[in-house]
Amino acid sequence: MTDGCIRALAEAIHSSPTQAVLHLSGGASQALGMLMSVPGASNTVLECLIPYSRMSMIQLLGKVPNQFVSRQTAEEMALVAYNRALKISKPGSPVLGVGFTGSLVTSRPKLGDHRFHLSTRTSNRLWISTVTLAKGLRNREQEERVSSHVLLKVGDPWGMNASIYIEMLAIADACKVPETFVSELTEDEVPNECEEHFDENQELEQLLSGKICFKVYPFSTETPTSDMERKIILSGSFNPLHEGHVKLLEVAASIFGDGYPCFELSAVNADKPPLTVSQIKDRVKQFEKVGKTVIISNQPYFYKKAELFPGSAFVIGADTVVRLINPKYYGGDYEKMVETLAGCKRTGTVFLVGGRNVDGVFKVLEDFEIPEELRDMFIPIPPESFRIDISSTEMRKNKGI
Repeated sequence: MTDGCIRALAEAIHSSPTQAVLHLSGGASQALGMLMSVPGASNTVLECLIPYSRMSMIQLLGKVPNQFVSRQTAEEMALVAYNRALKISKPGSPVLGVGFTGSLVTSRPKLGDHRFHLSTRTSNRLWISTVTLAKGLRNREQEERVSSHVLLKVGDPWGMNASIYIEMLAIADACKVPETFVSELTEDEVPNECEEHFDENQELEQLLSGKICFKVYPFSTETPTSDMERKIILSGSFNPLHEGHVKLLEVAASIFGDGYPCFELSAVNADKPPLTVSQIKDRVKQFEKVGKTVIISNQPYFYKKAELFPGSAFVIGADTVVRLINPKYYGGDYEKMVETLAGCKRTGTVFLVGGRNVDGVFKVLEDFEIPEELRDMFIPIPPESFRIDISSTEMRKNKGI
């Protein structure tokens, strides 16, 4: 493997639209250096964590794994990385979670195998690979530098970590980049691989169960730029979606400035049964018809949405402000209300507030007394810029639904 070969692979990965979060433990750390040493790494690498200690791994997974070096642990690391990538990636970008856990040569003899497990997770694919290295064949440095030569053997071969070889292949494969190098693992060190593909129904079932945090349907033809990483989100049940929703989001985006406008439908409701997969798919079709991006989440509360979409601007009506600042919805505790919203503020959340009828009276943001420490979170949408009194509830009543 030559520097030029690695560079060509890294450049190809960086030119793909996929953005990744990597969780690496026990090896493969050079893979990050290989990716980061080539210009354009910020297009691909969102974040990398190295949970090397026992407690670090436990905190990452939120539990004590049955085995710290296992296929299951690698798979769980990849899933956590995938959900993290969803939260911090550019809106609509394909994302990848990578999990690696290994047990290589150490300063003391190992009773078990020298092995590593690697998993990658995308929206519709889970891939897992296990490699058991020939024990005693290499020292630590050699085990970290299992090499492959380029077609023309010029000068000394540049070796690369066996685990990095598999990982780079995994990332390249997930990014749909053709392979550009060959491994020199021995015949007995053949990777044991398996993969699972998910259809749309399975993805949505995983969302409803809480396994994945949200799913994006990027129907918008607008491509996010570096200035549009912040989302401008209009949340609702959209039963049905109507022109008032579309117009409100457009006006909010024009007022807020840089940001990626999208809708968010929560499949889980605080007061009603969760939507079925069929219901979700029916509502998604509405956004496809109008060419607007919609995110399907499993969080009905704004303080949870703030964690799910950090740094976002949520577009809400005055009727929602009533509930947000009412201690009644926080167990009657005013301080709890302030602290909850302050927590949203710490994520970078703001609220763009449009006028709505509240108990038969049209109200705007200025009609409410917002706690002083929270006022800069709320931005008014002037009624002269937007006022449509239509509602989904009224539309259903008029249709007898």
